[in-house]
Amino acid sequence: MRSVDVQWMNLDAAENDVAASARILSDDERRRADRFHFPRDRRRYILRHGKLRQLLSNYLGIAPADLVFEHNSFGKPALGESNLKFNISHSHGMALFAIAYDVEIGCDIERCDPQFAAEQISEHFFAEDEVRKLRALAPTQQTSAFFRCWTRKEAYIKARGRGLSIPLDSFEVSLAPGEPAALLRGCDGWTLQSFEPVPGYEAAVVAAGADWRLNCLPLAA
Repeated sequence: MRSVDVQWMNLDAAENDVAASARILSDDERRRADRFHFPRDRRRYILRHGKLRQLLSNYLGIAPADLVFEHNSFGKPALGESNLKFNISHSHGMALFAIAYDVEIGCDIERCDPQFAAEQISEHFFAEDEVRKLRALAPTQQTSAFFRCWTRKEAYIKARGRGLSIPLDSFEVSLAPGEPAALLRGCDGWTLQSFEPVPGYEAAVVAAGADWRLNCLPLAA
């Protein structure tokens, strides 16, 4: 069975590593970092992309600065013809990294913000059955259920590498408390695992096939 390694990192607790991370970025990544208006967002970008390079270099035995990324037409990154696959997600200072050999993967992490969940986003983007199940829950359960649904959907479309060309209401996922994490409709050939990396955050990983297991590694430093 293949292993999908996941690791998460508090970017705001690693500000001392900004200079070292910046040194291993590509020229294009440094230009992108410079375009951020707020220093906090610039630091977070540098740290998560620097950490991604460090993690991938450990698998491939290549210096972090020598890694060359390619992107498909929807922006999903890859390492050329390498069989090492990866995905990255971030939310409010937390970053999530997923890495695996020989299996396409997608991941998502979100901070559970009750105000965001209370908006009519689910009615605009979720499938009808998902909205019905969400609104049938007690109000105290709806925030976590919303973000379980949201992260699972985002992880799926990121795994597919086609972005929002896949409408979020064209497939369904589980979301109720106590219900196993699952892709319910419109996601043949893919499977899901969901978890809470740190309190107040939801995360999900989707990978092709069913012969894989999630391997949660120690918190990235």
